[in-house]
Amino acid sequence: MGDSIVKFLETWSPIDVVLIAQNFDRFLWGALTTLELTLISLVIGGILSIPLAIIRAGNNPILNAPVWVFTYVFRGTPLLVQTYLIYYGLGQFEWIRETFLWGPILSQAWYCALVAFSLNTAAYTTELLRGSIVNTNRGEVEAAKACGFSKAMRLRRIVLPSAFRRALPAYSNEVIFMLHGSVVASTITIQDLLGVGRWLNGRYYLAYEGFITAAVLYFIIVLMISRGFRFWEKHWLAHLYPRDAVKTKPKKGLASFRI
Repeated sequence: MGDSIVKFLETWSPIDVVLIAQNFDRFLWGALTTLELTLISLVIGGILSIPLAIIRAGNNPILNAPVWVFTYVFRGTPLLVQTYLIYYGLGQFEWIRETFLWGPILSQAWYCALVAFSLNTAAYTTELLRGSIVNTNRGEVEAAKACGFSKAMRLRRIVLPSAFRRALPAYSNEVIFMLHGSVVASTITIQDLLGVGRWLNGRYYLAYEGFITAAVLYFIIVLMISRGFRFWEKHWLAHLYPRDAVKTKPKKGLASFRI
């Protein structure tokens, strides 16, 4: 039975399913590399974006200007260019090669991609959080002031939690975009999910089997991310959803009065 299925797939299937199955473990390792790189860069970028967003939402021009330049540069240039500049460009400076960061970090493709991805997502997340902080309901802030909250306490207990909730739907798109952007890693010798697909096509002289397999796995990962954020939004933003009015029947023997 198994041999007949394999023979049928080899003969009639438009793509080489058997070859994909034989190398599927490589695709799983590539998917793991993609997820690892994306997740770590999102964590680092998220941590960096919180103080940067607070600065951007403030009124201090001295601190605001360099943060604005950072976000403008990294949002205004392609991620591929940023990755190339870090991976290929930093090694051109001798003083960088002489620092302690060169050997363990800046000379390794994986760490160069991590640096580029982290800075890129930090720039986008900074602007997302800045908009949420600026648009915080003034009533919430005034109520916190009336309760005697200091500025730091208002920021920690009122403004930031409210901003995180309202930025969550937009941040889900940033996570998906970061996952899609991680394909840039395959251009600097990293065997991520797309890199494995390119390796399969190049080794066996295939046209699209590797790309189709990578696309299907990307689709599954994005579907899981979307479902996860949808559940998270229902949990965090439940108080913003409209609720059905509770319909109750009047008790017998009681007259209804209209005020």
